[in-house]
Amino acid sequence: MPSPEQSGASTPFSTTTTLSAPSTPKLKEAANDLQRIADAGAITASTLVEYIASRNTSSSSVFVYDLAEQAGFGTLTRSWSEAGEATAPVVSLQTRAGAGLSLVGRLSQGSSKDAAKSAVLTAYTTPSGLAAMVQSLSYLPPATPTSRLVIQVPTVTPVGEHFALSPTLAPFTPALTLLPEGFTVLLSATPQETVALAALAYKLTGTHVIHLFDHHSSARETGHTSSPLTVVPEPGLTLEDGLKAAGYATLEYAGSQDAEAVIVLLNGPLALTAKALASRVPGLGVLIVRALRPWNEDTLRSVLPASARRVHVFDDVPTESTQGSLYLDVFSTLLDPLKAGPIVKSHRIVPARTQEFINSPASFASYVSELLPSRTPVLPSDAPTLKKLLFFSTPGSSLSPLPRMVETTFLAHKSLTSRLLTDHDVFSKPGGVTADRIVLSPKGDTQPFVPLSAILPISYESTGVANFVAVLDQSLLKSHEVLSHAAPGSPVLVVTDWTPAELATTLQKETVALIQERNLHLCTLDAKKLAAELAPSNKHVHKVLENVIVLLAFLRLYLAAAATEDLVRKVAAADLGELVQGVELTKLVHQAWTGLVEIDLSSPPDSEQPASSTPLKHFEFNAIAVETAEGDTVVNGARLGSWHDAAKHILFPSAFTPPDALSFSSPSSSSQGQNPALRPELPERTFLVTCTVNRRLTPLEYDRNVFHLEFDTRGTGLTYEIGEALGVHGWNDGGEVLEFCRWYGVDPAKLITLPVPGSGAEGEGSARVHTRTVFQALQQQVDLFGKPTKTFYTELAEHAADVADRYALRFIGSPEGAATFKKLGEKDTVTFADVLRRYGSARPGIEVLCELVGDIKPRHYSIASAQAVVGDRVDLLVVSVEWVTPSGSPRYGQCTRYLAGLKVGQKVTVSIKPSVMKLPPDNTQPLIMAGLGTGAAPFRAFLQYRAHLASQGLPVGPTYYYFGSRHQSQEYLYGEEIEAFILDGTITRAGLAFSRDGPRKVYIQHKMREDSADLARMLWAEKGVFYLCGPTWPVPDVYEALVEALGSYAELDREKAGAFLEGLKEEERYVLEVY
Repeated sequence: MPSPEQSGASTPFSTTTTLSAPSTPKLKEAANDLQRIADAGAITASTLVEYIASRNTSSSSVFVYDLAEQAGFGTLTRSWSEAGEATAPVVSLQTRAGAGLSLVGRLSQGSSKDAAKSAVLTAYTTPSGLAAMVQSLSYLPPATPTSRLVIQVPTVTPVGEHFALSPTLAPFTPALTLLPEGFTVLLSATPQETVALAALAYKLTGTHVIHLFDHHSSARETGHTSSPLTVVPEPGLTLEDGLKAAGYATLEYAGSQDAEAVIVLLNGPLALTAKALASRVPGLGVLIVRALRPWNEDTLRSVLPASARRVHVFDDVPTESTQGSLYLDVFSTLLDPLKAGPIVKSHRIVPARTQEFINSPASFASYVSELLPSRTPVLPSDAPTLKKLLFFSTPGSSLSPLPRMVETTFLAHKSLTSRLLTDHDVFSKPGGVTADRIVLSPKGDTQPFVPLSAILPISYESTGVANFVAVLDQSLLKSHEVLSHAAPGSPVLVVTDWTPAELATTLQKETVALIQERNLHLCTLDAKKLAAELAPSNKHVHKVLENVIVLLAFLRLYLAAAATEDLVRKVAAADLGELVQGVELTKLVHQAWTGLVEIDLSSPPDSEQPASSTPLKHFEFNAIAVETAEGDTVVNGARLGSWHDAAKHILFPSAFTPPDALSFSSPSSSSQGQNPALRPELPERTFLVTCTVNRRLTPLEYDRNVFHLEFDTRGTGLTYEIGEALGVHGWNDGGEVLEFCRWYGVDPAKLITLPVPGSGAEGEGSARVHTRTVFQALQQQVDLFGKPTKTFYTELAEHAADVADRYALRFIGSPEGAATFKKLGEKDTVTFADVLRRYGSARPGIEVLCELVGDIKPRHYSIASAQAVVGDRVDLLVVSVEWVTPSGSPRYGQCTRYLAGLKVGQKVTVSIKPSVMKLPPDNTQPLIMAGLGTGAAPFRAFLQYRAHLASQGLPVGPTYYYFGSRHQSQEYLYGEEIEAFILDGTITRAGLAFSRDGPRKVYIQHKMREDSADLARMLWAEKGVFYLCGPTWPVPDVYEALVEALGSYAELDREKAGAFLEGLKEEERYVLEVY
C-alpha cells in the first residue's frame, strides 16, 4: 500500500467529515435557497452568472444564441424560463451575419415596444458569436438607466481537428476595433470574480456591458463560495467605483516592483498562471487587464513600474499575421515622443499556442523565461500543500457520482478547500470519456489562484502530477493513456470486475513499464460484486452501495498508513450513519477493506505480456454537459439520446440526427436497407404497410370513436418487440389541401424541389433534394394544419407586404406577445393555414412556405399485438381526437383523422419506436397491468404473448389486469378477448372499473385496493412488475393505492414505501407510459 508521504494522511481529517453524495444541485425557486447552496460551494460560477442574468429583476428579456448553448451556457436559463421561476422571457437566436440586429431593434426608439418601457436586454454568446454581432452593435442607441444591453460571454471556442475547447479570445479580438463607444468590456477569471463582475454588469446603468468569463475552467468549478446574488442597479455608479467596491481594479499589477520585463495579458486562465509565476520569479511583472473598454491610459501608466524596460503584450489572434488590438492600446499609451520609454513587443498567441500553454504549464513557463533579461529557467508552480486527485470514467456509468461524493467529503471539512472540475471527451471513445479533477488545499492558503487546468494538467506528455488516480471504467486502461498522469509513488485505484491476475496479464507492456518506472501502487476493487453480495436484488440500492464502497476504498488509500477499518468507519459514520440503505456501515467498510487488492508488478514483465497494438489515446476536452432541473443531460447544447450522439452533434450541430438513422442496426430493424424513394426526407427507418382491417369498437351513437386497425407487414422487413410503438406518418386531408391551394393561388400539380433535412450543408453541393408536386408536399409532408411555432410568426413577418400584418406577426412572435401566442395556440387552436389566411399579405413562395412550416411529425401509438402470435401483422388501438374551437369551428387530430379514414388496401408509411413497456426477462414474474381507454393497447400484446407461452406448456407467472373506461356496454375495449383470457387463466385476476355504470364512480385505483395484499406481495416478495398506460390523471391515485398496499403488507411507513417504488423504477419494475 502507498506510503504516508504520498497520501493525504498528513492532512487534518476529522470524523465530522461529510460523505454524503447529493446529485448535481438544482436551483430552487427562492433566491435564499440558491444563496445557501452557493455559500456551500456546490454550484459553479457559470450557473450563478446565468441565475443573475436571467432574473426578471435584472433583465427584461434574455436572448440565448446557439453558440452559447453549444458551449454549455444558456440551457439552464431556458429550463428555468419554462418552469416560470421568476425568470425573464427567453428568446432563442441563431448566429449569422448581422446577428446583433435583433438586439438593436429591441432597444431602438420608436420601433420597439422594449424601447418604450424600462428594458435591460441580456444576450448570451461566445467570442465567435460576439465577433459576428459587433458590426451590428454600432447601431445601438446610447445606454440609459432604463434601456441598455448586457452580453454575457463564456470564453469557450472549439479549435483544431478534434474541436478541443479553448479559452482563446482570438475570434473576438480582431473585431474589437469595430466596437462602438458606449460599451464597457469586462474580463473575469476566478469564480468569485466571475460572479462579482456579472453582478456589476447590471449595476452599471450608463453603459452597455460585455462580460467575458472563463467558462473553459474556473467558472465551471465547484467548491467556491460566492458573493450575494441580489443585484440592484446603482444609477451614477462608475466602473472604477464598482470594481473597487467588489475588490478589483481595471488593471492589476502583480510581481516585482522593480521588474524590467512586464507581461500584459487579458484577464483569463493564462493571466492567472502568469500571475502565479510572477509571485515567485524575481524581475518578472504581470499586468492583467480586467476592463478592456473604456481603455484607461492613465491607469496603465500609473501601475506600470518605472523599472520596466520591455513590455510584452500577449494578444489572442486567429493568425500570426493578425495585429492584436491590446498591443495597439498598450503601444499608443506608452508612446511618448519626448522621452524614451519601454520597448513594447507584440506576442501573437494563436489558438494552437493557447492550447499548448493551457495543456502544458511547463511550456508556458518556458516561454515566459525567454522573456526575462537573465533568461532564468522558470518552472511551473507545484505547491506541496496541494493534493491532486484525478478520476477517469465514462459518462452515465453507475460510478459517475463518485467524484462529487469525494468533493463533498472535503467541502465540509473545516480546514480544507476542495475544487472539482469535470470535462468530457466525446471523440476518442464511443460514448465518451469523463475526467474529474479535484484539488485540495488548506483553507486560508495565500497562494495566488491558479486554474485547475494549470494545477492538474491532462497533457499529452505528462510526467505525472496527480497524487491519486482512479480508473472507474476498466476498458480505459486498454484505450487511453490514463496512468501517465499519476505522480511517482502515488496510488492508482482501478474499479474492475477483472481479478487482479487477469488485470495484470491484460495490461500492455508500456503500461507495466510506466507503473514500474514510477513505482505506482496499482490497486483493484470489484465494487459491483461487493455491492451485489450485500444487495443482490435491488438495482437502486446496489448502485448506492457500489459508490459508497469505492468511496471507502478511496478513504483508505487517502489515509494510507494511518487508515484502519475502525477509523474509516468513524469518518464515514459521521455523515452516513451506521446504516446505508439498510446495510450496516461496518459491513461496507469490511467489504471495501478486504476487496481492495494491490497488484505486485515489481517483477520484470512477462514475455507474453501484450504489446500495444494501437497507440493509447489521449484525453482531449471537447464537450460540456449540463444537467437541467428536469433531469435531462444536455451536451454542447443538444439533448441527446445517448452519449454516443455527442461527437456527431459537435461535428454537425445544425443537422444532427439520431444515431443509425439510415443504418438500421437497432434490434427492431430489418437487415434490409432503406428504400430512398420511400419518404426520403425522413431520418427514421420507414416501412410501407397495408391496411387490412379498420373496425370501430364503440357504437356509432357513442361520442368517442375508438377503432381497431390491422396492417399487413409482409415483404417489408418490419419487426417489432412487445410493447414498442408504431410511428404513423399521417397525411393531411386531401380536400383541405386542394382548398388551400386554390386560396393561395398555387397550382397543386406544380413540381417543387425541397432539401432533405440533414443531408448536407447549403451550398456544399452534397445536399440531397427530392422533387414532388405541391399537392403531394402539402398532403404528405408539410404540417400545414399543425400548430404554429413562435419562430413561424417571426419569420412569416418578413414576407408580409402590409405593415400592419408585419408588425402583428412580429409582436406575436416576440416575448411581449406571449399571451396572444398562447391564446391563439391553446384556446383558438389556430393552424399554420389559419395564420396565413388571417394575415393574407404574407405570401412567401410555396417552396419557402414549405420550409417555414416544417414537416409533419410521426404520431406514435402503442402496438396492440405480439408478433410472435400474429406474424406479419401489426395492430393498433386508436381514439379519434375531435374538438370545437370557441368560434365554433370543428378541429380534428391530424393523424387520428387520417387513420380513421383509412380504407382496406391503403398503404401507410410507418416506423418503429422503442418503449419503456417491456416484458420482464423471467416469464414467471407476476405482471400487474393497469390501462385506461386506449391504454389497454400494449397489454393486449402482453396477454397474447403469455397465452402463447402457456399454450406451449411453458410456465408463466400470475397476471392481474385492471381496465377502466366510462361504460361497459360501449367502451369495454377488446372485451370478448379479455373474457376469453379470464376463462383460460391467462388473466389471473381482472379488475374492471366502469366509472359511469353504477351509483358511484369506480376507478381502477378502487379495484386495486380490493387486491392490495396480493399486489403488495407480488411487488415486495415475488419480483412483480407494475405497468400503467393511459392518461396522466390517475397516476397519483394509483401511486397512493400501491403505497397503502405496501404499508399494510410490509409494514412500511409512507416514506419507505415511496422509496421502494422509486427503487422499482430503477429496476424497470414500476413502469409508467402516460400522456
